Amino acid sequence: MAKSDNIPSPAVRRLSLYLRQLEVFHDTDRRKVSSRELGEALGLSDAQVRKDLAYFGQFGHPGIGYRVSELIQRVRQILGTDKKSNVLLVGAGNLGRALIAYRGFSKRGFEVVAVFDNDPKLIGQKMDGQNSMRIQSLKDMPKMVRQHNIRLGILAVPGTAAQSAADTMIAAGIRGILNFAPTTLQADTAISVSSVDLAVHLEQLSFQLGVTIT
Repeated sequence: MAKSDNIPSPAVRRLSLYLRQLEVFHDTDRRKVSSRELGEALGLSDAQVRKDLAYFGQFGHPGIGYRVSELIQRVRQILGTDKKSNVLLVGAGNLGRALIAYRGFSKRGFEVVAVFDNDPKLIGQKMDGQNSMRIQSLKDMPKMVRQHNIRLGILAVPGTAAQSAADTMIAAGIRGILNFAPTTLQADTAISVSSVDLAVHLEQLSFQLGVTIT
C-alpha cells in the first residue's frame, strides 16, 4: 500500500463511497462484484475504481472480481472503522444535540462518549440521546481524553467560538476534528481537520440550479 501522504484525498473519500455501496451489495446477498459493477453503481468508471483501490493494495481475484465480504473487511481496516473509536463532542446547542441523536456514528464504529460546552447553564445537564450523557466543562476535557483514549472530536459551536474551542481540543490530545462551525480552523499540520459547512453546500446546489444568490 502507498504511503498515506502519497494517496490523493479524492481517492480516500471515494473509499468511503465504495464501502457504502459494497454494504448495499452485501445486504442484497451479492457475494462478488466487478470493478465495472461497482463503478456503475457510483457513476464512476471501472478504471477509476481499480486505480483507487490499487493505492491500498491488491484486492481482486482473477476470474472473480472482488469478494464483497472480503473487500468490506479490508476497506474497514484501511479506514480504521473495523474497531470502535471513542469521540467527543464540543457544543451542546441544537446542532450538537442533533448529532448526539444521530445513530449513524455508532453503526460506523464511532462512539460519542463525552460532550462539552462552556455555557454554565448547560454544564451538568443531560443530553437527549442514546446514553443521556451529562454536559461537561471544557476544563474537564484533558481528563476525559486520557480516560477514554479519545483522538477524534466533533466541533459544533458558533464560528466566533470555534478556534478557541479547537485549540482546547488539540491541547487536550485530540488529533482529528470534524468541524461544523462556519469558519476555517487554524491548526498544526499534524492535526487533521475536516470541515462541513451546510450553507456552503446549499449555495453550491443553488448555483448548479442556476439560481441567482442576492
